Amino acid sequence: MKTRFAGGMPTIKEISEMCSGRLICLGTAEDATVASICTDSREADAETLFCAIVGENTDGHNYIVSTIKKGCPFVLASVMPDMSGIEGCSYAIVLVEDTVAALGDIAREYKKRYKCVTVGVTGSVGKTTTKEFIATVLSERFKTFKTEGNHNSVIGMPLSVIEIEPDTGAAVLEMGMSGFGEISSMTKATRPDIAVITTVGTSHMEQLGSRENICRAKMEIAEGLDKDGLLILNGDEPLLVSADKGGRRVLYVGIENRDADLRALNIRSELTGTTFDLLMGGRIYTDIEISVMGQHNVYAALFAFSVGKRCGMDIEEIRRGLLNYKSVGMRQNIYELGGITLIEDCYNASPESMRAAIDLLGALAEQKNGARSVALLGDMLELGENSPTLHRSVGSYLASSGCGVLFTYGERAEDIALAAIKGGMSPENVYVNPRAGTPEVTGEMMLHALRAGDVLLVKASRSVAAEKVIEYLKENIDKLAK
Repeated sequence: MKTRFAGGMPTIKEISEMCSGRLICLGTAEDATVASICTDSREADAETLFCAIVGENTDGHNYIVSTIKKGCPFVLASVMPDMSGIEGCSYAIVLVEDTVAALGDIAREYKKRYKCVTVGVTGSVGKTTTKEFIATVLSERFKTFKTEGNHNSVIGMPLSVIEIEPDTGAAVLEMGMSGFGEISSMTKATRPDIAVITTVGTSHMEQLGSRENICRAKMEIAEGLDKDGLLILNGDEPLLVSADKGGRRVLYVGIENRDADLRALNIRSELTGTTFDLLMGGRIYTDIEISVMGQHNVYAALFAFSVGKRCGMDIEEIRRGLLNYKSVGMRQNIYELGGITLIEDCYNASPESMRAAIDLLGALAEQKNGARSVALLGDMLELGENSPTLHRSVGSYLASSGCGVLFTYGERAEDIALAAIKGGMSPENVYVNPRAGTPEVTGEMMLHALRAGDVLLVKASRSVAAEKVIEYLKENIDKLAK
């Protein structure tokens, strides 16, 4: 990826100082300015700093010489390459111990040039939705920056930070992780004023081994807060309630926890969205509206409400922001297809988000005058040795929800089907395709089993690409059984 320095171009000497690197120049002046940073040598040009990263499949250091030859003089590296054969080329190489860590250092030092309220968001489930809710609310008062797409990693997030413009009033930064230390690195690079943890789930169980370890990894976000910072947690998650907060000020949001500082009451869902009342500081604020369905979105709205209040916004501003939220990407897009109401939720999946989506499916089917509910559920990844048990738990939950028809997509999802049948679903209404990557197989099953008026949920982990089944349905919708 490639990003530009939005707040003014630093010199290569300044960059080396930001990351405590050793600057080696040949024919390129120390005061030469840098416009962008990239991690892909194909995007490098005369004004771009190429950051050589050692990845799982390739080492960026192998491309330094060819990058300099094509006219990119600026390089961030952890190893000095063999420079023979590039006589006549000028360059400026910043040598550091770890280029990924150096990106975080650059982001931290560059961000000090301007002041904006910074909100860090992490969590096993719902962090992107919560980030979007918070950004939409803050946009009612502030010029607001937010991380886009999947720029929530130890590489992507620091690169996003340098895109923040000097007149930005608020920045909302999503922080993902796959193991210990990653969120710690990101929060120390950005020093958020407010840190949000949406929940602790079972994603990354394969790497971290337990929910307790996942909680510890998520709690690293507090390490970047100063003494005046605010940590906002899901008060319905016992692991977060009992976690060591390190003396930080904490605010809890919740639905079930009567001790939560902000609590949603009287939640009502309709086809046009969700309405709830809010208990805060001994007062009740009635009829808070959001334009999406599902209890999981109520949690996101609570986080956004609490951030807005912390930032000095009034209630009406926050109400407008919440109502202006729109789902993004492949998250809970609801639309009509050939007489079927389709819930497209293909961005990612965990047992927790699966159950939330199943709840939404049931609620929407009920709103549609008791329409038949149908689910296409695919593999959930990164669950480790607990994968079979966790897939079966989803199948049991689906059966208890009263879902009418189930399609499973992928080898792991077979456990969902088996548990659903054991939970009471008729085997005649359960269709299995263990080969993810064959959307036409599942697509044909669905075309023969679906009928107009059904409500269909499609959800799976991102790598399963369940959206390709939807594409097949769209291309062949004329075959749908009437």
